[in-house]
Amino acid sequence: MGGVPRPLRILATTAAVFVGGVFTLSLSSSLTIRALQSVSDAKKRKIATRCEACNGSGFYPCKLCKGKSTIEWSPLFDPVVINPCLCPTCEGNKVQRCLNCLGKGYA
Repeated sequence: MGGVPRPLRILATTAAVFVGGVFTLSLSSSLTIRALQSVSDAKKRKIATRCEACNGSGFYPCKLCKGKSTIEWSPLFDPVVINPCLCPTCEGNKVQRCLNCLGKGYA
């Protein structure tokens, strides 16, 4: 019978069990950590005050483009050529994440 030698089969089985165990442990621990974070976040949200900078929304109008999504840019301070460019701060979304509450809506 030209199969796989017994010591190699045992080694492969042991390695597969070990890798599967590490993967399962990693998955379960990451899910547990995420669940604990969401529970603590819910508790904080319940007792925390609303962010005054964004009124609890987590976002406010972009301060660079003033909510227009583009800025006027001229290379080398040449006033003859003014190009409208996509805002680098909000990337054209017209809003930016609140820096006071980091987008959570509460301080």
